[in-house]
Amino acid sequence: QWQLVESGGGLVQPGGSLRLSCTTASHIFTGYMMKWYRQAPGKERELVAAITTGGYSDVADSVKGRFTISRDNAKSMVYLQMNDLRPEDTAVYYCNHPSLNIWGQGTQVTVSS
Repeated sequence: QWQLVESGGGLVQPGGSLRLSCTTASHIFTGYMMKWYRQAPGKERELVAAITTGGYSDVADSVKGRFTISRDNAKSMVYLQMNDLRPEDTAVYYCNHPSLNIWGQGTQVTVSS
């Protein structure tokens, strides 16, 4: 059973930073695009960031200039660096393998003073 395992969520004050990590088996990581989504209470799940195997990346307008997605193919890891966090960033963040439609279990990010 293929799995995505996320880590790095938590409680942070506004303006703070967190880095989320996601890992999976190397044979289903290398050569595939990876994505991060989030879902806030009462809202639909939304795409936050995506990165190709070659490192081309894009982020949602709502987080542009604050969030960065990156990957380490040698370690089969994808990261979401989140800076200048705001209360509206509070959500459960999910790692996603779009080609195989695999989702992580989600990690809670709460931004509050």
